[in-house]
Amino acid sequence: MNATQKLPKPLRHILFDLDGTLVDSVRITCTIIDSMLAERGLAHRADPALARAMDAMGGVAMISAVMGVHARDPAADLAEFRARHAVAATPADLPFPGVVPALSRLAAAGIGLGICSNKPQALCTKILGDLGLAGHFAAIVGAQPDLPRKPAPDAARLALARMQADPGQCLYVGDSAVDVATAAAAGLPVALVAWGYGFEAARAAAPDTMVLHDLAELAVHSDE
Repeated sequence: MNATQKLPKPLRHILFDLDGTLVDSVRITCTIIDSMLAERGLAHRADPALARAMDAMGGVAMISAVMGVHARDPAADLAEFRARHAVAATPADLPFPGVVPALSRLAAAGIGLGICSNKPQALCTKILGDLGLAGHFAAIVGAQPDLPRKPAPDAARLALARMQADPGQCLYVGDSAVDVATAAAAGLPVALVAWGYGFEAARAAAPDTMVLHDLAELAVHSDE
């Protein structure tokens, strides 16, 4: 974290993006797409770098890009992808290094935690539940019908309401330019995780954004 950058004081709540911020979900994405391609008799395999680059966009845009010329009907392919994801195993080591102990420490310190993601609501709940992390979060807000996707501020505001959080005492933590824009639209200070999928592009677009190299930095701050 840059010394000149300030976290909210007091820091009472933290709102996290999920994919590329807390969990390395591209591992699941590529495994599922590879299985779809293989069942169609195709030798092509998903490019993890492309999947990471498209993660913040998600949905049809991500499927179209990663499957490329092998996409049949992007909307139908997305539906198949999500159906497979709903029953796919969640690797126990899916969280990025340091995430699990940091979340435990933050929760134990009384910091209210929430999720604001463009991943479908059911998949957010599944992944966090499978990992045994759901109990840390007072609000888990994923993509839902009639809820505008990030960078619209609606999902963040819904999470804040469920967390009963004062925006002035809440930090938004994400990995992409979409997250930076979401935080700005919701009136929240924002930090980027240095390991995130969209970190380099986000920092290029917003070079003054706070950077976290380890979530333990937030845990340390919460103890002050």
